[in-house]
Amino acid sequence: MLEIVKTADGSNTIFNSEVGENYHSRNGALQESQHVFLKMGLQYFLAQNNAVSVSVLEVGFGTGLNFLLTADQCIANNIELQYTGIEAYPLSIDMISQTGYDKYVSAEIWQMFTNIYATALNKPVELNPHCQLQIAYRKLNEFHSEGQYDVIYFDAFASVHQPEMWDESAITYTLKFLKPGGVFVTYAITGNLKRTIKALGLKVEKAPGAPGKREMLRAVKCADMQM
Repeated sequence: MLEIVKTADGSNTIFNSEVGENYHSRNGALQESQHVFLKMGLQYFLAQNNAVSVSVLEVGFGTGLNFLLTADQCIANNIELQYTGIEAYPLSIDMISQTGYDKYVSAEIWQMFTNIYATALNKPVELNPHCQLQIAYRKLNEFHSEGQYDVIYFDAFASVHQPEMWDESAITYTLKFLKPGGVFVTYAITGNLKRTIKALGLKVEKAPGAPGKREMLRAVKCADMQM
């Protein structure tokens, strides 16, 4: 049901035959994560706010690649990171270890991640005093949080395979967890998605897409906006 496959930039992803899709773009798993989520999401938020700390919510934790790259960058730049990933069907750490993603982060971060992964599925865990990970082992509509997040990575499977993750109710529910002034990014951009987010009052931007995609979506919540 799960198979390691190589993508165009030489990095690996996982193909899920039950869903009929890869966890990352076949045009480049590493490049997609770096461009869509780090450059357009994390780095954009940090630069716009001169921030020294950031909280990230990821919808679709999957292989952990987005977290690993985010943690590596934040720790290297002395940015405090609170990271929560939502994942209804978590992969085993053995499967994640076969991806080869240890090549893209420091050995220390990879070792800490593999050591705490199982525990993080049950409660928040520190990689170090400045980096915390929690993986919410549940479906999106079962996720609850008393707090909101600076950045949301929306990395669900494509709408053709998981339409319920992209409908108006799912997007509206997700954006409840975004702080005023926060940034939402996803690899997709469709008319329905843009209309839904605009109707909620966020500023929607078309941004250049990762390899294989012409455009992606970034949305910013107004600083004085509450939902």
